[in-house]
Amino acid sequence: MENAQLISLSRQIALKHQMSVVANNVANINTDGFKAQSLLFEEYVMPVAADKDFAFADQPLSYTQDWATANDFTNGAITRTGNELDIALQGKGFLSVQTPAGERWTRAGALKIDNTGLLVTDNGYPVLSEGGQIRFAPTETDIQFNQDGSILTSAGNKGFLRLVEFDDPQTLKRQGDNLFSGGTPRAATDTVVVQGALERSNVSGVLQVAEMIRVNRSYQAIANLMDKQDKLRSDAINVLGNLSR
Repeated sequence: MENAQLISLSRQIALKHQMSVVANNVANINTDGFKAQSLLFEEYVMPVAADKDFAFADQPLSYTQDWATANDFTNGAITRTGNELDIALQGKGFLSVQTPAGERWTRAGALKIDNTGLLVTDNGYPVLSEGGQIRFAPTETDIQFNQDGSILTSAGNKGFLRLVEFDDPQTLKRQGDNLFSGGTPRAATDTVVVQGALERSNVSGVLQVAEMIRVNRSYQAIANLMDKQDKLRSDAINVLGNLSR
């Protein structure tokens, strides 16, 4: 395969991965607390051409390489719901939840109380306080989540939500169910809890659809270029291989 087609193929592979990221953003445009992703690219320089058909042997070739996926942790819009178990986080913090794989972090604040009295996420993972799991008795009413994360009910103080922040949130890894793992958590100092509200996804539908169109057009343009290269090579073979001419 010629160098031009190898370079074109590397770009097509990167665009295919980018389309997957954009499609995932669009699919989660209505997912509470979801954070948009973007694909990062870099130039990969091949020091020696695959085909030795240049005037000089050290002609480099530049390929496209997708090397990382970045998360956009800007706050989404906060919408009032009036549900006392819904909480939104303003700032850099995350809720801590317990999963079978260990402690995880999330911005999704649509909480509920399960049939055992545990405060859990919409996916059923227990929400953690500084002292562990949070459990309410059937007789407790007037649940309040204060701005500092403290929890009050008709029975009194239930502790503080375990809110964490990260010096470098880009070290976090997505784990599905709108959860993140990894990083080095520390106690939140720049996070405010808003009760009766939810943080919406920070995905911009207009920008993502525009990006999807751009990626698709770029992919098709490269595909057309590769078809023309194939035709040129085929024509050259037909002409050069015809000894009667």
